[in-house]
Amino acid sequence: MDVAVEFRGVSKSYGRAVIVQDLNLSIYANTFTVIFGAPACGKSTVLRLLTGLDKPDHGEIWMRGQNVTRAAPGQRNIGYVPQSFALYPHYSVFDNIAYPLKLMGVSTRDATPVVQRAAEQLKISHLLGKKPDQLSGGEKQRVAIARGIVKNTNIFVLDDPLTGLDFKLREQLFDDLRQMRAALGAAFIYTTSDALETLMLAERVSVLDAGRIVEVGELETVYAQPQHVRTMKLLGFPEANLFSGTLDGGLCRTPLFDFRAALVNGSAPTEVSVAVRPQDIVINPPAGGTLKTFPADIVLVEDIGGEMVVYLEAAGLPLTAVVRHSDIGDPSEGRTTAAIDPKRLFLYGPNGSSIGQGAH
Repeated sequence: MDVAVEFRGVSKSYGRAVIVQDLNLSIYANTFTVIFGAPACGKSTVLRLLTGLDKPDHGEIWMRGQNVTRAAPGQRNIGYVPQSFALYPHYSVFDNIAYPLKLMGVSTRDATPVVQRAAEQLKISHLLGKKPDQLSGGEKQRVAIARGIVKNTNIFVLDDPLTGLDFKLREQLFDDLRQMRAALGAAFIYTTSDALETLMLAERVSVLDAGRIVEVGELETVYAQPQHVRTMKLLGFPEANLFSGTLDGGLCRTPLFDFRAALVNGSAPTEVSVAVRPQDIVINPPAGGTLKTFPADIVLVEDIGGEMVVYLEAAGLPLTAVVRHSDIGDPSEGRTTAAIDPKRLFLYGPNGSSIGQGAH
């Protein structure tokens, strides 16, 4: 795959605060890449470095095979959608979308078909004559995205652009963004702290934690086999359950139950973190089988349509399960039996790296 953007040992500090640390990251052409992490982990700073709004203290940024570390923003030819709408209130929707082209010296005549095409892609052609104060929040966001994609470029940067929109609007824009990425044949680089956005949009995901990339890869692979505890905990909905365990040879002891561990290395730390996704906790399991059962109290049940989020307490641990109505009917608060397949348990060492999984 062709590399569109490459960070080589990039670091950035503001005063004594180190925001980005030794960042090494390749972003491929014609791919939707999501930079995902908790709030304040450095995502927006990475994009500011990429767009040229900030310069790194150390390292280099390469784009389309050229070193652009010290290049001005206007020299990088990037389509940019900021987190805020940042629309000009006295301009029409047409003029707001056309503004980047105007800065490049493109005439209104030549800009018109480009603006119209972007408006059609985002289903806002009927709004081109209106002013921003006549638009809803979702319409303003579509205008901001349209303005970001009118440049003739193969790299588009979107800085958490759907913040503040309700889920229905976000879901509609997910489809629009995926279709645009395919139609434009460009690299889309998108930042978010929302796991659901990441799961719905990403082809590749880069997980950022405290200014460092802890995991990179195809979304399906990263989700199925998370190699870092932060990825496991954050990249899912709801977040994964995390609790402590101790290794004694090949046996892992936890407050819930003991299980055999399949370790990737011959030696392993004594103290480990054990993680399991909510979708892998079973309520009222059938008798027999290889599941590990344990008593639990149902504290709260939230109905989210075809599924329920069940909040449990077991052996002093708060746990979250996601179950289908058809599996357990209508659970009520009180004592129950829960179970987990040991193979769905992930083990992580003190440095956060994966050391193995459970085994039967």
